[in-house]
Amino acid sequence: MFFMQGIPEIMGVVAFGLALARVPLRWGIITVAGTALTIIIFIIRSLPLSSFGLHTVAATLLLALFIMKTTRTTQVNSFVAAFASFTTLVMLELVINKSFFFITKLDQQVFVSNYLLWRLVSLPQAILMILFAVIISKFKKPDKDAWKIRLGMGGGEML
Repeated sequence: MFFMQGIPEIMGVVAFGLALARVPLRWGIITVAGTALTIIIFIIRSLPLSSFGLHTVAATLLLALFIMKTTRTTQVNSFVAAFASFTTLVMLELVINKSFFFITKLDQQVFVSNYLLWRLVSLPQAILMILFAVIISKFKKPDKDAWKIRLGMGGGEML
C-alpha cells in the first residue's frame, strides 16, 4: 500500500523539481527515479533509528543529487528545486488533510489508524504534484539540452 501511494507522489516530487530547474519532463526517467527514491524512503522509514522527518531530509538531498548528476543544473538550483518540491508536497499534504478532516469531521486518530484511508487521502497530492509539474513546464520553458542523459536510437530513453 505504501508503494501504491508513494511512487506516484515521489514521481510528482521529482517531476516538480525538474520542472522548476527547467529540465524537460521525461516520464520514463521520472518513473525510474521516483520508484527508486520511494524504495529508499521506505527503507529509511523502516530503520529503528529513523526519527520523524529523517526520510524527508534524506529524500530532499537525494533528489538534489539526482538533479545535479543527471542534468546540467547548477548545485544551488538543484538544491532549491528539490527543497521547493518537497516544501510544496508538505504544504499540499497539510491543506488536503486539514480539508479532509474539516469535511468529514473524522477524528484524526481514526484516520491515522486506518492505513488504507490514510494512503487514499494522500493520492490527490500525488496527482496535483504531477499536474503542477506539467503546468510549470509549460510556463517555464525547459532547456532542451538540460539532460546529461541522451535519448537512444529508437527514441526511447537510455540511462
